[in-house]
Amino acid sequence: VQLQASGGGLVQAGGSLRLSCSASGRTASNYAMGWFRQAPGKEREFVAAFTRRGHSINYSDSLEGRFTIYRDNAQNTVYLQMNRLKPEDTAVYYCAGDCSSGACLDVADFNSWGQGTQVTVSS
Repeated sequence: VQLQASGGGLVQAGGSLRLSCSASGRTASNYAMGWFRQAPGKEREFVAAFTRRGHSINYSDSLEGRFTIYRDNAQNTVYLQMNRLKPEDTAVYYCAGDCSSGACLDVADFNSWGQGTQVTVSS
């Protein structure tokens, strides 16, 4: 399975971006996928993800409802819509797939990773 993330960029605080993650080799609808991010000097942290059965979504509490994860099964793609962006959202965002253990909230729960896409929010 390969994951290809895209959509990062530079945006001013308060702006929006949409990240995309396309999965090849598996069907996104039955393949637990999510997003993590890693800021410079920090650990990779959970952002949002579908649960293993795909019926529920979890979000990091720190997002305050600003981000939305959704998927297009026909395109085998998962998206992360990010609104009201803040400078502290600046990070490399990673698409994760194939959650095979746990609650799909930790890095160790996922077996496949995309290459990361940089999001920079200026103040």
